[in-house]
Amino acid sequence: KWFYLCFITIRLLFLLLFPYNYLLVLTVATQETDGFRRFLRSAKHFNYTIRVLGKGETWKGGDYMSPPGGGQKVRLLKSALEDIQEENKVILFVDSYDVIFSSGPKELLKKFQQAKHRVVFSAETLIWPDRHLEDKHPHVREGKRFLGAGGFIGYAPNLKQMLSDWSGADSDSDQLFFTKIYINPEKRVNEVMLKFEDGRVRARNVLYDTLPVIVHGNGPTKLQINYLGNYIPNLWMFETGCTICNEDLRPLSGLQVGLTLLFLPSQPTPFVTVFFERLLNLKYPKNRLRLFIYNQEYHHEPHVRTFLEYHESEYQGVKLIGPEEDIDPETSRDIGFDMCREDIDCVYFFSIDVDVVLKNKDTLRILIELNKPFIAPMMSKPGRLWTNFWGALSADGYYARSEDYVDIVQGRLECISLGLWNVPYVSNIFLIKADTLRTDLKDPDLFESETLDADMAFCSKVRDKGVFMFVTNMHTFGRVLSTENYQTNHLHNDLWQIFENPVEWEERYIHENYSKVLKDGLIEMPCPDVYWFPVFTDVACKHLIEEMEHFGQWSGGGNVDKRIQGGYENVPTIDIHMNQVGYDKEWHKFLLDYVAPVTEKMYPGYFTRAQFDLAFVVRYKPDEQPALSPHHDASTFTINIALNQVGVDYQGGGCRFLRYNCSVTAPRRGWALMHPGRLTHYHEGLPTVEGVRYISVSFVDP
Repeated sequence: KWFYLCFITIRLLFLLLFPYNYLLVLTVATQETDGFRRFLRSAKHFNYTIRVLGKGETWKGGDYMSPPGGGQKVRLLKSALEDIQEENKVILFVDSYDVIFSSGPKELLKKFQQAKHRVVFSAETLIWPDRHLEDKHPHVREGKRFLGAGGFIGYAPNLKQMLSDWSGADSDSDQLFFTKIYINPEKRVNEVMLKFEDGRVRARNVLYDTLPVIVHGNGPTKLQINYLGNYIPNLWMFETGCTICNEDLRPLSGLQVGLTLLFLPSQPTPFVTVFFERLLNLKYPKNRLRLFIYNQEYHHEPHVRTFLEYHESEYQGVKLIGPEEDIDPETSRDIGFDMCREDIDCVYFFSIDVDVVLKNKDTLRILIELNKPFIAPMMSKPGRLWTNFWGALSADGYYARSEDYVDIVQGRLECISLGLWNVPYVSNIFLIKADTLRTDLKDPDLFESETLDADMAFCSKVRDKGVFMFVTNMHTFGRVLSTENYQTNHLHNDLWQIFENPVEWEERYIHENYSKVLKDGLIEMPCPDVYWFPVFTDVACKHLIEEMEHFGQWSGGGNVDKRIQGGYENVPTIDIHMNQVGYDKEWHKFLLDYVAPVTEKMYPGYFTRAQFDLAFVVRYKPDEQPALSPHHDASTFTINIALNQVGVDYQGGGCRFLRYNCSVTAPRRGWALMHPGRLTHYHEGLPTVEGVRYISVSFVDP
């Protein structure tokens, strides 16, 4: 007995002092997947010695929940063990596609020796594949009761003995084979012991208070192992951030993105014209891009036609599926994938929905250089936690929030939101390698499902094929529009998006120098207490004019006016009120957000809620109404915005303040004049002698 104890002690010392010489890791991988590459990365990090079995073989072993089983793994392991003669050699046999090492060989061997058994298997809560064997399993005081065949460790001679009876087919169940050994007392002889399996990050198994060396996410927990694999081993740390984001990068030079899918949803979407403008601004040679445009919305046909009329010749090729072809979105995406698969020049497939606001012109270069089979840029909705990815899935396959989701989206911590994240669901925009479409994702009908919508069905099938879906937020890429309440009953419907998509509305319609008004004092005073500042873009001015002309119901310019309270106008103009075109709420929002701050800056002590009774667009024409007689405005202060350009669109015009004998005769398009309405600023509209002049007038705080 004393001699045996000395022998065991010496063996333990050798194992702990020289772990790399005594431990060999065997795994089966018939093809190189994202999960396999993750496994090798974690093994390399801790200096494990790995031998991969079955490379190049056709896999015949089925998956984790349906027959056939994994007998092929047993055959390969049994064959590999025949070449190992060292009696002291410790063999760790693990799956690779869903396994991560979280510590090194020294700790692994120490825990194996502490178990005081020759072979130790991992444990599971699920009994599979034969539930009828549940009663034959030994009971345990704590932990999980059932054997898991996805990972075990033992001395080579003992493993050889355990496998000596194997004569099954590759399609037989490895799980059932090892389970029958375990539940057979004559064969078990205390050589197989259940080991607690950890489903959490290496930091700690909170249930059993252990620090696992190997984390195995088999079966339904594969999503959890993908989540943990974003961090283990040391892939992301507080001290360093992402440690692998710059590995295996692929230079863009010489590559070709052979196909871009522009998927226009089956509902109207705002700012489609801007979408095409941003597409044109992508920093990638257009003659190396082929476009596949799917549009089932008649409202957007003019937008698509205009884009193609001016730019189709710049691209390598264009295929358009319009609403008249009556093809559903799922089929259209499959058609796009097939086009890329069949085109030998197609290296990548880039899918982008029309509700994506792609601000980063380098997006294609960034995604390609990251060199992932499937990669998506993170997109969010301003002011909300919504993004184009899910951090986790619920039990029924729908959205669930992962522990790190908020940190990734909001970036509350200094570096937490910077990295590459393996996630279970992405939508709206992604890049796929064409080789991945031709191999792992070659099946037709990737978007079809009887129970799931198209995006969820697609992501489910991508996950089932072992392809990792990465999302990156190392750069700011853009955002996703809200489309729920978009109406199409106007000429320029985007003008009405100030509530639903305020960021996009501001970029489209608010002057690029408006921010300097408040920050840098970009305000002129052409006359006493008359302030002049930029507020509208040329597009905003153009859209307002065209919207009013499209509506067409200009007033007659007479004193009788049933549109206003009392029905009588002292100083009438030819105009259209904002409420006539249903724009009064939106205009109030504009005044509150963009005019009120300037008012309070220039008139200290005055606070406004930007209320108005009258807000309208005025039209001046020499043969209609060229000028306006002197008058006071029914307002505390007035906003007068020039909507077109003097000297280009018209001649003459302007505003004269009689008390100060001061005139503004060269109003700038998109700039607002702000002045008191009553008492001090008696004023008149100067004659327009040629062309047509348009101004937008608001009587604020009447």
